[in-house]
Amino acid sequence: MVQYIQCSTVEATQLDEEWIILHTENFTVTKLNEIGGFCWGLLNQAQTVDSLVQSLSDQYVAMEEISTRDIESYLLGLLHFRLIQHVI
Repeated sequence: MVQYIQCSTVEATQLDEEWIILHTENFTVTKLNEIGGFCWGLLNQAQTVDSLVQSLSDQYVAMEEISTRDIESYLLGLLHFRLIQHVI
């Protein structure tokens, strides 16, 4: 099962309900909303798509069903900007 984790070349800070991620090698800044930031916080340890979906479902009980497809898309975006990496 594929696992993901934050890259060591990024720095993050939380401002209210948003997260600002700075990629120190690429000199890029990425802003995440509350739910993206919650996922980001979980990614400080290796996570699978299923573990992220379960954690989101537990945290945001009032939300409609969390889509595996949405989490996969979110992770692909983070991979694209090299904010996370696959755990080997």
